[in-house]
Amino acid sequence: MSKKIEIKWLSEPEDHDYPAALSYLSLLYNKRTATAHVNRLKRASMSKFKAKDIFRASRLPLLGISNAHAKEDRKRIQSGAALSPLLLIRDSVNGKVIIADGYHRLCAAYSFNEDVDVPCKIA
Repeated sequence: MSKKIEIKWLSEPEDHDYPAALSYLSLLYNKRTATAHVNRLKRASMSKFKAKDIFRASRLPLLGISNAHAKEDRKRIQSGAALSPLLLIRDSVNGKVIIADGYHRLCAAYSFNEDVDVPCKIA
């Protein structure tokens, strides 16, 4: 039986995650709404959800292990480096969760353990 890989997470998102989330959210919303979402994420407390549940709620496909960004995050996990938590937005109008930042990290973590608890901020 192979040893299960422990996925380590930082206690808070990194500073550069918020501008990345704003960039993505600005494609979906006008600048004012996107900025308001990011400001709510900055104030949100940390939560945890199973990787498989985040995928189901987001309705996004799992990226293959050959995806360059997911592959890099897989290497980080294998080396014991901690990943930054995800930034999520509840889109109640469409009944889904938007992964504002961390999609590649989620894919990498899921590839090791679909039941892993993924820390995130959700607004």
